[in-house]
Amino acid sequence: MLSPSENADPAVAIWLPRLREAGLVAEGGEISLEPLAGGVSSDIVRVRTRDGHSMIVKAALPKLRVKDDWFADVSRNRVERAYFEYAASVAPDSVPRILGGGDDWFAMEDLGGDLRDWKADLIAGNLDPEPARRAGEVLGKLHARSWGDPVARERFDTVKNFHALRVESYLLTTADRVPEAAERLREEAARLAASKIALVHGDYSPKNLLIGPGRLVVLDAECGWFGDPAFDTAFLLTHLHLKALLHPGALDLVPIFWRAHSAACGHDIEAGTVRLLLCLLLARVHGKSPAEYLDESRRAFVTRFVLAHLPKPPSLDELGAAWRNGS
Repeated sequence: MLSPSENADPAVAIWLPRLREAGLVAEGGEISLEPLAGGVSSDIVRVRTRDGHSMIVKAALPKLRVKDDWFADVSRNRVERAYFEYAASVAPDSVPRILGGGDDWFAMEDLGGDLRDWKADLIAGNLDPEPARRAGEVLGKLHARSWGDPVARERFDTVKNFHALRVESYLLTTADRVPEAAERLREEAARLAASKIALVHGDYSPKNLLIGPGRLVVLDAECGWFGDPAFDTAFLLTHLHLKALLHPGALDLVPIFWRAHSAACGHDIEAGTVRLLLCLLLARVHGKSPAEYLDESRRAFVTRFVLAHLPKPPSLDELGAAWRNGS
């Protein structure tokens, strides 16, 4: 490894002083960097030190990597770190351990190569029910512990951040693009802004859930917000319904996730979940973060389905049956 002055990679010269200042790399220590795929919102690198240790460093981007202009405050990096620290008291094996950081970045443990993201399994048609059960259980525990918690309410008073990352980019953008659903979408946006119930992850998606033998780890919590937990359940169920357009058996995972969450959470959030599920399905076609694996015929189906059911949302079971039947 080379010193910062000798290294041709300018990223090393940027990160080495930060890591030393945070006490994560010893004075005189050297590092190498490996860029990692990190979605659209952050720069993520694996840092390896000369003595063989490694860590993952994440820094939020002010402009997200999507086709539309999508800006968000990099303070969400601190929100994500705070979420992991809070969640560690509830499900320590289900969140990465935070090692340190600065104002706009943090370092966490390198979880190694035994875990894979759940999205890849679902896209490939591997529909093992165990990750769905664990995803519901872990999320339910987090919702239950934080439900009405004044500490979480104060710590995650981050509605402005949540609005930029989720409400504006998903619901309000879709309202502008789909006039037939605009009133309902804006009603949900206003309701979310006024909700203060429990700690919400905000991006509880299969791509952010690492799975392995006997373990599920939650990543990417920069949307963390004390608000409506139905957003999390709806967000995950949106992904399962969309994956069922590729592999119909994915719909069988919905009740598995739902039963596990309900048992762990202990609160009834079905009505809010179904309303938001319909809104988010439409947003994954017309919002700023469209599902990349949907062709035009599937996109058209989603639009027709949501417009048919959004005026009078059914139960979750009824919604699943209608989705399966294409009605």
